[in-house]
Amino acid sequence: MSTRRATISDVAREAGVSPSTASVVFSGKTKVSEATRRRVLDAASALGYTGPDPRAASLRRGRSGIVGVVFEEHLGTAFLDPVKTLMMDGLSDGVAPLGAGLLLLRDTEPDGGTSLTTAPLDAAVLVGCSGHLRRSLDAVKARGIPVVVIEGDAGDDVPRIGLDNREAQRQAASHLRALGHTRVAIVALPARAGWEGGWILDGTAITVDVTRERLAGAMDVFPDAAAYAAAGSFIDEGLAAGRLIFADPAERPTAVIAQSDLLAAGVIRAAEEAGLRVPEDVSVTGFDGIVVDGLAPYELTTLVQPAADKGRAAGRAVTAMLDGEGAASISFTCEFREGNTTGPAPA
Repeated sequence: MSTRRATISDVAREAGVSPSTASVVFSGKTKVSEATRRRVLDAASALGYTGPDPRAASLRRGRSGIVGVVFEEHLGTAFLDPVKTLMMDGLSDGVAPLGAGLLLLRDTEPDGGTSLTTAPLDAAVLVGCSGHLRRSLDAVKARGIPVVVIEGDAGDDVPRIGLDNREAQRQAASHLRALGHTRVAIVALPARAGWEGGWILDGTAITVDVTRERLAGAMDVFPDAAAYAAAGSFIDEGLAAGRLIFADPAERPTAVIAQSDLLAAGVIRAAEEAGLRVPEDVSVTGFDGIVVDGLAPYELTTLVQPAADKGRAAGRAVTAMLDGEGAASISFTCEFREGNTTGPAPA
């Protein structure tokens, strides 16, 4: 019994078309009639042909066909954040012209496992730039692999896809100040990788760029605001932070600036637990502009960020660099959106 793998020539012969016609049916680069397409696919099915061997295409291009995407946090939690899901959708669009797949990696070096420095990558996209990533970056550059950073800083020679985090957060804080608020608390994103949640007593402890930039924007307006950094961007983390913030009636703030919409949703739940009305007793702002299930009747006052556009820009930068072109750093702008979770400071 022969075990030879069917080829595109076999499919073409079976379908009664030329090999080039059969090839474009699978590549999708040229339109063919529906009848021809159906005939080719039926022939492929009959012969057990599932498409061109990707290994052969990779050898012809001299590439692996893989773009590594490196996260600071556990991959199991990364995609619980809708912002990262939208960003990955955009990134997939951006690298589509390469015909490349995305390989998800942690920023730590697993024992004997695939890592940023050992994986067969054509390029790498770093989501954030933690201390772990900064230490391995030189090794990646030594491989000659194009690198792009989303929301982090890996040096002047690495294209950065950023966001106006400080200015955007300053907008939300200024909105609260215009409403008469002076007692304000901040619920921040994690201060560093592995952060378990706690009050930020020393700004030098913050190694996550996004957290530091958004905190700076809020402190530009409220320099004396207390800041609690959550362990992650989750509703439960916002709830836990809110319970601490609202625990003492004598010290309760009249407004809370949350660094994500999910954290803001948790803070609102904590306010309700404490018997506080939003926004009559306490105002809450978020950041991201995502849809948070179960938040109705509230519509968050928030900063809407173009998460998918950030990912798409990173993918296009990777594509350009692999084509031998330059890629410039890009900074996107958030849009302030006033909802019904902020109001005048209570007397």
